[in-house]
Amino acid sequence: MRIGLISDTHGHIDDRILHHLSSCDEVWHAGDIGDFKVTDALATVAPLVAVHGNIDDHLMRRTFPEHQHLDREGCRIWMTHIGGRPGRYAKGIRSGLDAHKPDIFVCGHSHLLLVQSVKTWGGIHLNPGAAGVQGFHKVRTLLRFDLESGKIRAPEVVELGLK
Repeated sequence: MRIGLISDTHGHIDDRILHHLSSCDEVWHAGDIGDFKVTDALATVAPLVAVHGNIDDHLMRRTFPEHQHLDREGCRIWMTHIGGRPGRYAKGIRSGLDAHKPDIFVCGHSHLLLVQSVKTWGGIHLNPGAAGVQGFHKVRTLLRFDLESGKIRAPEVVELGLK
């Protein structure tokens, strides 16, 4: 199963994003969507799984939950928007990681690309960076990877260009 992972679009969607996600079986959006035109466009490419972020309005929050707990290809996944990073998790995240023991923890918010194996809770932490044009990041990014037999395979960072 090929996954495209995106975050922090802040209402921005373009043909480059859609092109790089077109080979995916499922698209995950880790919050700060910004506008339903983003999710509508992503859903034309592949089935969409998303969480709302801190900039998303009440309609977006009603449509997309704060947390998604998924099982895909033998992997337990937890996706939320504000998660922090290894060693500096957001409030409540570390206890959730210890309790749920996901194979993959996905978050956005920081606009900082991160792919890291974490021994303290035994999984992989993923943050795709930011695909939008708002924020302090310089290069827009997303992640693609395969899920197979409980493992991430063929991970790749896609640079979408300068914001």
